[in-house]
Amino acid sequence: MDELYFLTARDARRLLFAEGGARLNLDLRKTNRTWEIKGEGDEFIFPDGTRVSKETTEKIARDEGSVYFVRDGVYKAAIAGEHYYKLVPTIPPTIEINGIRMHRTKEVNPLQDTRNKVNAVKPKEGETVLDTCMGLGYTAIEASKRGAYVITIEKDPNVLELARINPWSRELFTGGKVQVIQGDAFEVVKKFKDESFDVVIHDPPRFSLAGQLYSEEFYGELFRVLKPGGRLFHYVGNPGKKYRRKDLQRGVMERLRRAGFVGVRRVEEALGVVARKPENKRGKN
Repeated sequence: MDELYFLTARDARRLLFAEGGARLNLDLRKTNRTWEIKGEGDEFIFPDGTRVSKETTEKIARDEGSVYFVRDGVYKAAIAGEHYYKLVPTIPPTIEINGIRMHRTKEVNPLQDTRNKVNAVKPKEGETVLDTCMGLGYTAIEASKRGAYVITIEKDPNVLELARINPWSRELFTGGKVQVIQGDAFEVVKKFKDESFDVVIHDPPRFSLAGQLYSEEFYGELFRVLKPGGRLFHYVGNPGKKYRRKDLQRGVMERLRRAGFVGVRRVEEALGVVARKPENKRGKN
């Protein structure tokens, strides 16, 4: 894949204020590397030779909430269809779908949010992890960095496309320790053999969008594919008022127990719930 060069509003402003061009980071702060962009008349010349007009750069400088990339032209990292998807220039980026961000960006950044979730179940070297809802893949990548082999599932092809663009998601497709499956987790999980995974990380969309992924039937499938002693983290989030969050968490915890999980408890820093499959898989308490 040809290299992409990314521009945010902040970067575009720096380019406009510089005399004769500038050296900028063009990979959304994934690395500390910088590239030289040359100014020539009313155009800026990027490392691949693409020429970007000053007028276009000024438009990018005014668009605070979007990410643009340069490759034989300038494009917004966004997809319009039934829903509107775009990368948002948090560090690392998150996806916004119809104006709703898919990662926490206020109390913590998406990377710390991811680490909180993964730390709740602590994948180990040589373990196999199921990540039910990939998104930009930060959870899968972080688990693979702990030495685990990860299978991750993503239902939405538009999300997959933005993950392929996003430099922070590159290890999904190049690292060799993550297998990406496109499909509906509710159906895909049924195809896995019993006791296939040491860890499940379940980070579903909000309940109103994917209620089946909060069902006792689905929790039973997660229980089935976990090895005895296997760990589960289930992100629940904070969807609105306190009493609603407590009701949702309580319902999740009750259904997990009915599915056979034990040790079910809240993990406040990750806004979720952890549980495990008993060593004696017939045990239910």
